Amino acid sequence: GSEMCIRDRYTGIRILAVLFWLAIWQFASMYLKQEILLASPAAVLKRLFTLVTEPVFWQSLLFSGARIGAGFLLGAAAGIAGAALAGRFSIAEELLTPLVAAVKAVPVASFVILILIWVSSKNLSVVISFLMVFPILYTNTRNGLRELDTALLEMTDVFQVPRPVRLRWVILPQLYPYIRTGCSLSLGLCWKAGTAAEVIGIPNRSIGEHLYQAKIYLDTPGLFAWTAAIVYVSFCLEKAVLKGMDLAEKRMLVMK
Repeated sequence: GSEMCIRDRYTGIRILAVLFWLAIWQFASMYLKQEILLASPAAVLKRLFTLVTEPVFWQSLLFSGARIGAGFLLGAAAGIAGAALAGRFSIAEELLTPLVAAVKAVPVASFVILILIWVSSKNLSVVISFLMVFPILYTNTRNGLRELDTALLEMTDVFQVPRPVRLRWVILPQLYPYIRTGCSLSLGLCWKAGTAAEVIGIPNRSIGEHLYQAKIYLDTPGLFAWTAAIVYVSFCLEKAVLKGMDLAEKRMLVMK
Protein backbone atom coordinates (compact mmCIF):
# COMPACT_ATOMS: atom_id res chain seq x y z
CA GLY A 1 0.00 0.00 0.00
CA SER A 2 2.70 2.48 1.01
CA GLU A 3 4.76 1.55 -2.07
CA MET A 4 1.71 2.21 -4.28
CA CYS A 5 1.17 5.62 -2.63
CA ILE A 6 4.82 6.58 -3.19
CA ARG A 7 4.58 5.51 -6.84
CA ASP A 8 1.36 7.47 -7.37
CA ARG A 9 2.90 10.54 -5.72
CA TYR A 10 5.99 10.28 -7.90
CA THR A 11 3.82 9.97 -11.04
CA GLY A 12 1.78 13.00 -9.97
CA ILE A 13 4.93 15.08 -9.47
CA ARG A 14 6.19 14.11 -12.93
CA ILE A 15 2.87 15.07 -14.54
CA LEU A 16 2.91 18.44 -12.75
CA ALA A 17 6.49 19.06 -13.92
CA VAL A 18 5.48 18.33 -17.54
CA LEU A 19 2.46 20.64 -17.26
CA PHE A 20 4.67 23.38 -15.79
CA TRP A 21 7.06 23.33 -18.73
CA LEU A 22 4.19 23.14 -21.23
CA ALA A 23 2.77 26.29 -19.61
CA ILE A 24 6.16 28.03 -19.91
CA TRP A 25 6.31 26.98 -23.57
CA GLN A 26 2.78 28.31 -24.19
CA PHE A 27 3.49 31.67 -22.52
CA ALA A 28 6.77 32.07 -24.43
CA SER A 29 4.98 31.36 -27.71
CA MET A 30 2.23 33.86 -26.87
CA TYR A 31 4.82 36.47 -25.92
CA LEU A 32 6.79 36.10 -29.18
CA LYS A 33 3.62 35.94 -31.32
CA GLN A 34 5.63 34.32 -34.11
CA GLU A 35 4.92 30.70 -35.04
CA ILE A 36 8.11 30.68 -37.12
CA LEU A 37 10.24 31.44 -34.06
CA LEU A 38 8.40 29.26 -31.53
CA ALA A 39 5.31 27.22 -32.32
CA SER A 40 2.73 26.84 -29.56
CA PRO A 41 2.04 23.42 -27.99
CA ALA A 42 -1.45 23.46 -29.51
CA ALA A 43 -0.05 24.07 -33.02
CA VAL A 44 2.50 21.28 -32.60
CA LEU A 45 -0.14 18.86 -31.30
CA LYS A 46 -2.43 19.71 -34.20
CA ARG A 47 0.38 19.10 -36.72
CA LEU A 48 1.29 15.84 -34.98
CA PHE A 49 -2.29 14.56 -35.26
CA THR A 50 -2.24 15.51 -38.95
CA LEU A 51 1.04 13.67 -39.50
CA VAL A 52 -0.22 10.50 -37.82
CA THR A 53 -3.03 10.25 -40.39
CA GLU A 54 -0.59 10.42 -43.33
CA PRO A 55 0.93 7.19 -44.73
CA VAL A 56 4.26 8.96 -45.38
CA PHE A 57 4.66 9.47 -41.62
CA TRP A 58 4.57 5.74 -40.91
CA GLN A 59 6.70 4.96 -43.97
CA SER A 60 9.37 7.37 -42.73
CA LEU A 61 9.26 5.93 -39.20
CA LEU A 62 9.65 2.42 -40.62
CA PHE A 63 12.44 3.49 -43.01
CA SER A 64 14.52 5.24 -40.35
CA GLY A 65 13.57 2.90 -37.50
CA ALA A 66 14.62 -0.22 -39.43
CA ARG A 67 18.02 1.24 -40.32
CA ILE A 68 18.73 2.72 -36.90
CA GLY A 69 17.61 -0.54 -35.29
CA ALA A 70 19.89 -2.55 -37.57
CA GLY A 71 22.80 -0.27 -36.69
CA PHE A 72 22.04 -0.69 -32.99
CA LEU A 73 21.94 -4.51 -33.18
CA LEU A 74 25.15 -4.69 -35.24
CA GLY A 75 26.93 -2.22 -32.96
CA ALA A 76 25.82 -4.05 -29.81
CA ALA A 77 26.91 -7.43 -31.19
CA ALA A 78 30.27 -6.05 -32.36
CA GLY A 79 30.87 -4.24 -29.05
CA ILE A 80 30.15 -7.33 -26.94
CA ALA A 81 32.20 -9.58 -29.24
CA GLY A 82 35.09 -7.10 -29.26
CA ALA A 83 35.06 -6.90 -25.45
CA ALA A 84 35.07 -10.71 -25.24
CA LEU A 85 38.09 -10.85 -27.57
CA ALA A 86 39.85 -8.11 -25.57
CA GLY A 87 39.22 -10.05 -22.37
CA ARG A 88 40.59 -13.23 -23.90
CA PHE A 89 43.59 -11.86 -25.83
CA SER A 90 45.68 -8.88 -24.68
CA ILE A 91 46.73 -8.11 -28.27
CA ALA A 92 43.05 -7.65 -29.20
CA GLU A 93 42.63 -5.11 -26.39
CA GLU A 94 45.74 -3.23 -27.51
CA LEU A 95 44.38 -3.04 -31.06
CA LEU A 96 40.80 -2.13 -30.14
CA THR A 97 41.50 0.50 -27.47
CA PRO A 98 42.73 3.25 -29.86
CA LEU A 99 39.95 2.42 -32.34
CA VAL A 100 37.25 2.80 -29.67
CA ALA A 101 38.84 6.04 -28.43
CA ALA A 102 38.90 7.44 -31.99
CA VAL A 103 35.24 6.55 -32.63
CA LYS A 104 34.27 8.26 -29.36
CA ALA A 105 36.24 11.41 -30.15
CA VAL A 106 35.40 12.01 -33.83
CA PRO A 107 32.30 14.25 -34.35
CA VAL A 108 29.23 12.65 -35.94
CA ALA A 109 29.25 15.23 -38.76
CA SER A 110 32.78 14.18 -39.78
CA PHE A 111 31.75 10.53 -39.89
CA VAL A 112 28.65 11.39 -41.93
CA ILE A 113 30.60 13.27 -44.61
CA LEU A 114 33.24 10.55 -44.79
CA ILE A 115 30.76 7.67 -44.92
CA LEU A 116 28.68 9.37 -47.64
CA ILE A 117 31.70 8.90 -49.91
CA TRP A 118 31.54 5.13 -49.39
CA VAL A 119 27.86 4.24 -48.93
CA SER A 120 24.54 5.53 -50.26
CA SER A 121 22.59 8.02 -48.17
CA LYS A 122 19.77 5.51 -47.53
CA ASN A 123 22.14 3.27 -45.52
CA LEU A 124 23.93 6.14 -43.80
CA SER A 125 21.97 5.87 -40.53
CA VAL A 126 22.90 2.16 -40.22
CA VAL A 127 26.62 2.96 -40.18
CA ILE A 128 26.27 6.03 -37.93
CA SER A 129 24.12 4.14 -35.40
CA PHE A 130 26.66 1.30 -35.44
CA LEU A 131 29.50 3.74 -34.70
CA MET A 132 27.57 5.29 -31.80
CA VAL A 133 26.65 1.97 -30.18
CA PHE A 134 29.88 -0.02 -30.65
CA PRO A 135 32.17 1.94 -28.27
CA ILE A 136 29.53 2.12 -25.52
CA LEU A 137 28.82 -1.62 -25.53
CA TYR A 138 32.51 -2.41 -25.87
CA THR A 139 33.48 -0.22 -22.89
CA ASN A 140 30.63 -1.41 -20.66
CA THR A 141 31.14 -5.08 -21.44
CA ARG A 142 34.91 -4.76 -20.99
CA ASN A 143 34.37 -3.12 -17.58
CA GLY A 144 31.98 -5.93 -16.66
CA LEU A 145 34.55 -8.56 -17.59
CA ARG A 146 37.13 -6.84 -15.37
CA GLU A 147 34.71 -6.95 -12.43
CA LEU A 148 33.91 -10.67 -12.70
CA ASP A 149 34.22 -12.64 -9.47
CA THR A 150 37.63 -14.27 -9.92
CA ALA A 151 37.09 -16.64 -6.98
CA LEU A 152 33.95 -17.99 -8.62
CA LEU A 153 35.73 -18.41 -11.95
CA GLU A 154 38.61 -20.23 -10.26
CA MET A 155 36.11 -22.57 -8.61
CA THR A 156 34.59 -23.44 -11.99
CA ASP A 157 38.11 -24.23 -13.23
CA VAL A 158 38.80 -26.48 -10.24
CA PHE A 159 35.56 -28.41 -10.78
CA GLN A 160 36.11 -28.41 -14.57
CA VAL A 161 32.74 -26.83 -15.30
CA PRO A 162 32.03 -26.91 -19.07
CA ARG A 163 32.39 -23.56 -20.83
CA PRO A 164 28.73 -23.28 -21.95
CA VAL A 165 27.57 -23.87 -18.36
CA ARG A 166 30.10 -21.40 -16.97
CA LEU A 167 29.06 -18.78 -19.54
CA ARG A 168 25.34 -19.16 -18.82
CA TRP A 169 25.33 -19.46 -15.03
CA VAL A 170 28.46 -17.55 -13.94
CA ILE A 171 29.59 -15.02 -16.54
CA LEU A 172 26.36 -13.79 -18.20
CA PRO A 173 24.47 -13.02 -14.92
CA GLN A 174 27.41 -10.85 -13.80
CA LEU A 175 27.78 -9.17 -17.20
CA TYR A 176 24.08 -8.50 -17.72
CA PRO A 177 23.85 -5.23 -15.68
CA TYR A 178 26.76 -3.76 -17.68
CA ILE A 179 25.28 -4.80 -21.03
CA ARG A 180 21.83 -3.51 -20.02
CA THR A 181 23.25 -0.12 -19.02
CA GLY A 182 25.16 0.07 -22.30
CA CYS A 183 22.01 -0.67 -24.29
CA SER A 184 20.05 1.93 -22.34
CA LEU A 185 22.66 4.61 -23.01
CA SER A 186 23.19 3.76 -26.66
CA LEU A 187 19.54 3.37 -27.74
CA GLY A 188 18.73 7.05 -27.32
CA LEU A 189 22.10 8.11 -28.68
CA CYS A 190 21.81 6.08 -31.87
CA TRP A 191 18.36 7.61 -32.58
CA LYS A 192 19.77 11.12 -32.15
CA ALA A 193 22.85 10.43 -34.24
CA GLY A 194 20.93 8.46 -36.89
CA THR A 195 18.34 11.17 -37.51
CA ALA A 196 21.07 13.87 -37.44
CA ALA A 197 22.92 11.91 -40.13
CA GLU A 198 19.74 11.73 -42.21
CA VAL A 199 19.36 15.52 -42.02
CA ILE A 200 22.79 15.79 -43.67
CA GLY A 201 22.44 12.89 -46.13
CA ILE A 202 18.71 13.55 -46.82
CA PRO A 203 17.70 10.04 -47.94
CA ASN A 204 14.21 9.86 -49.46
CA ARG A 205 11.31 8.88 -47.18
CA SER A 206 13.39 9.29 -44.02
CA ILE A 207 12.71 11.24 -40.83
CA GLY A 208 15.79 13.34 -41.53
CA GLU A 209 14.37 14.42 -44.88
CA HIS A 210 11.21 15.74 -43.19
CA LEU A 211 13.25 17.59 -40.58
CA TYR A 212 15.31 19.18 -43.36
CA GLN A 213 12.18 20.18 -45.28
CA ALA A 214 10.70 21.71 -42.12
CA LYS A 215 13.83 23.83 -41.79
CA ILE A 216 13.82 24.88 -45.47
CA TYR A 217 10.14 25.91 -45.42
CA LEU A 218 10.35 27.45 -41.92
CA ASP A 219 7.70 24.96 -40.78
CA THR A 220 8.34 25.25 -37.04
CA PRO A 221 5.19 23.30 -35.98
CA GLY A 222 6.24 20.50 -38.32
CA LEU A 223 9.79 20.54 -36.94
CA PHE A 224 8.50 20.27 -33.36
CA ALA A 225 5.96 17.58 -34.35
CA TRP A 226 8.58 15.38 -36.01
CA THR A 227 10.92 15.91 -33.06
CA ALA A 228 8.17 14.90 -30.62
CA ALA A 229 7.52 11.77 -32.70
CA ILE A 230 11.23 10.87 -32.65
CA VAL A 231 11.45 11.34 -28.87
CA TYR A 232 8.31 9.26 -28.25
CA VAL A 233 9.32 6.41 -30.56
CA SER A 234 12.84 6.37 -29.10
CA PHE A 235 11.41 6.26 -25.56
CA CYS A 236 9.00 3.41 -26.40
CA LEU A 237 11.66 1.36 -28.19
CA GLU A 238 14.10 1.78 -25.31
CA LYS A 239 11.47 0.60 -22.82
CA ALA A 240 10.51 -2.33 -25.07
CA VAL A 241 14.11 -3.47 -25.66
CA LEU A 242 15.06 -3.25 -21.97
CA LYS A 243 11.85 -5.03 -20.94
CA GLY A 244 12.60 -7.77 -23.46
CA MET A 245 16.15 -8.11 -22.14
CA ASP A 246 14.89 -8.36 -18.55
CA LEU A 247 12.36 -11.05 -19.51
CA ALA A 248 15.02 -12.98 -21.46
CA GLU A 249 17.38 -12.86 -18.47
CA LYS A 250 14.70 -14.11 -16.07
CA ARG A 251 13.73 -16.89 -18.48
CA MET A 252 17.35 -17.94 -18.91
CA LEU A 253 17.90 -18.13 -15.14
CA VAL A 254 14.79 -20.21 -14.42
CA MET A 255 15.30 -22.62 -17.33
CA LYS A 256 17.10 -25.83 -16.49
